[in-house]
Amino acid sequence: MRTRFLPLLLLAAAAVAAPRQHLNFNRDWKFLIGDHPGAEARLYNDAKWEPIMLPHSFDLPYFRSADFYIGYGWYRKHFQPAAGWQQRRTFLEFDGVFQDAEVFVNGRAIGRHQGGYTGFSFDITAALTAGDNVVAVRVNNKWNARLAPRAGEHEFIGGVYRDVYLTVVDPLHVAWNGTFVTTPEISAEAARVDVKTEVRNDSAAAKEALVLTSVVDPQGRTILEMRAMHTIPAQSDYTFDQISDSIAHPQLWHPDHPFLYSVHTVLFDGSFAGDTFDSPLGFRWFRWSATEGFFLNGEHLYLRGANAHQDHAGWGIAVTRAGAWRDVKLIKDAGFNFIRGSHYPHHPAFAEACDRLGIIFWSENDFWGKGGFGKDGNWSASAYPINPDDFAPFEESVKQQLREMIRINRNHPSIAIWSMSNEPFFTENQDRARALVSALVKLSHQLDPTRAAAVGGAQRGDFDRLGDVAGYNGDGARLFLNPGFPSVVSEYGAVAKGVPGDYDPYFTDLANQPQFPWRAGQAIWAGFDYGTIAGRQGFKGIIDYFRLPKRAWYWYRNAYLHIPPPEWPKPGTPARLQLTADKTTLRAADGTDDCQIVVTVLDADGRRISNSPPVTLTVASGPGEFPTGPSITFATDSEIMIVDGQAAMEFRSYYAGKTVIRATTPGLLQDDTITITTEGGPAWDPPRTPAARPRPYISAGLSKFRPTVEGSAVNVARDRPSLASSEVPDHPARNANDGSPSTTWQAAAQDAAPSWQVDLEGFYLISSTRINFGAPGNHTYTVEVSKDRFSWTTVIDQTHPKGADALRADTFSAGVVARYVRITLGEDRALADVAVLGVLWTQ
Repeated sequence: MRTRFLPLLLLAAAAVAAPRQHLNFNRDWKFLIGDHPGAEARLYNDAKWEPIMLPHSFDLPYFRSADFYIGYGWYRKHFQPAAGWQQRRTFLEFDGVFQDAEVFVNGRAIGRHQGGYTGFSFDITAALTAGDNVVAVRVNNKWNARLAPRAGEHEFIGGVYRDVYLTVVDPLHVAWNGTFVTTPEISAEAARVDVKTEVRNDSAAAKEALVLTSVVDPQGRTILEMRAMHTIPAQSDYTFDQISDSIAHPQLWHPDHPFLYSVHTVLFDGSFAGDTFDSPLGFRWFRWSATEGFFLNGEHLYLRGANAHQDHAGWGIAVTRAGAWRDVKLIKDAGFNFIRGSHYPHHPAFAEACDRLGIIFWSENDFWGKGGFGKDGNWSASAYPINPDDFAPFEESVKQQLREMIRINRNHPSIAIWSMSNEPFFTENQDRARALVSALVKLSHQLDPTRAAAVGGAQRGDFDRLGDVAGYNGDGARLFLNPGFPSVVSEYGAVAKGVPGDYDPYFTDLANQPQFPWRAGQAIWAGFDYGTIAGRQGFKGIIDYFRLPKRAWYWYRNAYLHIPPPEWPKPGTPARLQLTADKTTLRAADGTDDCQIVVTVLDADGRRISNSPPVTLTVASGPGEFPTGPSITFATDSEIMIVDGQAAMEFRSYYAGKTVIRATTPGLLQDDTITITTEGGPAWDPPRTPAARPRPYISAGLSKFRPTVEGSAVNVARDRPSLASSEVPDHPARNANDGSPSTTWQAAAQDAAPSWQVDLEGFYLISSTRINFGAPGNHTYTVEVSKDRFSWTTVIDQTHPKGADALRADTFSAGVVARYVRITLGEDRALADVAVLGVLWTQ
């Protein structure tokens, strides 16, 4: 039923109804690393456990180390339910726990969630008692053959690393993320809204439910109401489906003008307003074309974007909502209009920021492959399981997380597409991996018929043909020109960019290409530096790990927004320090807000200089903390870096009050202070409220060697980006490292010096090569290696070989580290298969 008119009594009730309590639950937890039998019990003695606040991770503080703790950690929190909760339903809601969470209340097992990047909700009503209650969470981040992801070049630190909430509702209530808002009819002239609302009746009797739905415009005005009634039996669900009348001339959502409406839902139990729920709404429509690219609201829009990992300096994966917003704003401020959420579902605040700031968002599931994969046991394994017993559980894990990603994020207008995977071809079983991706595409269409399904990193194994849109990484940008279906370059520029780096766009495989009319867009790898099991490979961002823009960021800002770059700092004589912050007032003291503190070295005339003395930031007075506690020191020879005369760190506070932060450096004439005011929490009241405890950073050593698979060499060239001096049709360069001797690369007849090379996409300690020419013969060749693709060193010279075998194995001398390997042929003009054996080098 649709109507614009409701009884005045219901309208008045709806106007004042706020029965749903959504309470931040981040404060005052206890934590202890390791596994502790009995720690779920209410009376367990946790007096010696570390007091912590959320978000939190096992490895706090963390600064991009390739190594991190893998195992168990326990969290406990005491709390008292408010009066009246016994007659209601209480849910414990987690935005994300990495990666296996067992939840207990007062010793009672409530539920278990496996999957590190999606939220979940448990009903804890039956376990609550009057007075003191205890929530305990047993978390582990152990690699699991049946749990996605099985592989990936990131860091996989454990912890309750996103926000936690208590939600208290009546027995008749809107389910967790229970609305699905779409616009089945939409144009610039008119639109209609379809709101599906899942209502749960947890009471012992049937309920007459009335749903009152209002659409609120960007100026806060209610522009229409709908209502629908239905009797819902006890202990059951019902989904209301309400379609509005036409809305004339809706304000369209677009990166240039991200007009955001909202849907306000009030659920009545008879005449009593028992629940309320709000959902975002944006009027926009997308079209992906094989010949014309991407269209938003009927107009062509080329997507210029960046990939984004979720971790931040010091805090690791334990990022605040404000930190997620800061990331989106940094990408937006350089003129980009697109972000790929690589390679897993991101914090719910990330999509909210994209909605409000105006960024098209590619939201990706975590079916993830890694080059140079090896045996099971860690995140360098095959993307798809190798043990048949693991097939079905793993596939269900991937599907579960896709369902959760879509349910949590489906109302965000910024999300233009759901991505099923990233580079799933890095697997032992490509047939089963392709079948799984096809099943995911079908499931995505069922869960959300309004959005396309993408396959990210689809440049090998015909994965690009499985979805609605193909995302090509690396050499896919030049291998798949006008593929005949919608496509984007989902990654380009995957090279270490240094800090502060060069004033350069790092186009790499996009270099010298025009903006093809059929291509939907492109996204640089990466937006930000990140921590990874691959160590130094994480320096690929145009913004550093501390969220300071590199010079490449300024290149893009100049190209896209026509803002000239600043004058780069030069060496000078340090005279004083300057402290600034992106904001000086934190609106919440609950782990959702923070600010970025930046310290800059100046000369006597107030000019920024490139000198980088060691600098310490200290909480001189008041509440608040850095990831290392009440102080943090930056140095050029530390992983807590000061570079080019500047350093930065995120600061948060769990108490209200004024904090004075002081910056000092040995021998400098003048230090500086800044005051940060925190609101919205219990007041800082020393000595009764505790000061932040020191958390000294102990380097795990980015410079140390870390093998990929227990020290054993694996083929690190399989399906990596390849390039040749020439190719003939149907015999491209990628055939030489696809793992199949039956497919070959063949040079053109006129090529006087045939050569083939592979980009290992990282630095590896190489032990040997295995070159298969396909047939016996007097094969002559040289093997060269390079770290930068400019300077090459010959490591194998077989211009006068011994023997005529088709398969040639060459062992390198000790200590050969390279990213690129090149094979130059003598009389031959083809290669059947090339394997490069090595282990990861993080130095």
